[in-house]
Amino acid sequence: MQIHSVGIDLGKTTFHLVALGAAGKVLVKKKFTQKQLLVFTANLQTSLIGLEACSGAHFLGRALRKQGHDVRLIPAQLVKPFVKSNKNDFVDAEAIAEAVERKNMRFVPIKTDDQLDLQAIHRVRDRLISRRTAVINQLRAFLLERGMVFAQTPAKLKAAMADILENAEADLTPQMRSLIDMLWSEWKMVEQQTVELTTQLERISAADAGCTRIRQIPGIGPIVATAIVAAIGNGAAFRKGRDFAAWLGVVPRQYSTGGNAKLLGISKRGNVYLRKVLIHGARAAVLRIKRDRAPIGAWLDRLDARAPKNVVVVAMANKLARIAWAVLSSGEDYRPLPSISAA
Repeated sequence: MQIHSVGIDLGKTTFHLVALGAAGKVLVKKKFTQKQLLVFTANLQTSLIGLEACSGAHFLGRALRKQGHDVRLIPAQLVKPFVKSNKNDFVDAEAIAEAVERKNMRFVPIKTDDQLDLQAIHRVRDRLISRRTAVINQLRAFLLERGMVFAQTPAKLKAAMADILENAEADLTPQMRSLIDMLWSEWKMVEQQTVELTTQLERISAADAGCTRIRQIPGIGPIVATAIVAAIGNGAAFRKGRDFAAWLGVVPRQYSTGGNAKLLGISKRGNVYLRKVLIHGARAAVLRIKRDRAPIGAWLDRLDARAPKNVVVVAMANKLARIAWAVLSSGEDYRPLPSISAA
């Protein structure tokens, strides 16, 4: 029995494996628990194994590589065209086994433990920021019902919280005062946890060589730098910076037919969180960069003269992504070209 490729459909507790021969014939079709799967693959001949890039795929991919297998992760949307009939786990596993054989298939690199740790910090921090916003909005709503209105910035509301809780003349019932105090305590706790995670990211970015190099790029700070490294590592998954920008979804979505090219808004594909923080960094760079001194200043001025502000920001994010990929993939420091005005 000569196995040509193996596809594994991942689940929380069950895993479905299908092995194909050279002619695409199904040679093995089995269902396992995680432990049974690793025992089976340990005794399997060295094979090309495909997995969908989903939760648990990076752990299993590393475990199978240690056993000597050639493991490749495939984005789920690229497996779907190979599904022959109605969906079930064995049909999905067979589709993965067929997709992994394709020479022009795009694969997802298996993340290291450090990358997964960085990604987890970013996910928790992002959730805490969303929770802080929800707490602030709820506080504003409760106080508005009592006739208390504050400026939109959280700093204004934070400065007034002590007076709200201590002012006996405020139109607050004992029950509402207790709820406001509880929300204020939650706000402070979430704020402290967010600051702690931000400090961790700053410390990691200062110690990591890749983060240190891309932080030299205007608009990329410790948050954006660690998010990029957590997502793509050294950028080896992409052939060029344009591919990275396209994966991020900061390029126009194309709908062309009959030789008529039509470009729409940005595609918004790929990593939503990374695109968000990169656009925030690009917005800061567009607003704060000294264009008469920066090499990119002349390009920004020309674009700003003909395009809306948000288009300029997204174009800047596209450029930052491509520069960051070039710095990571080359292993060299960021070297800006000399500005025309300085020449």
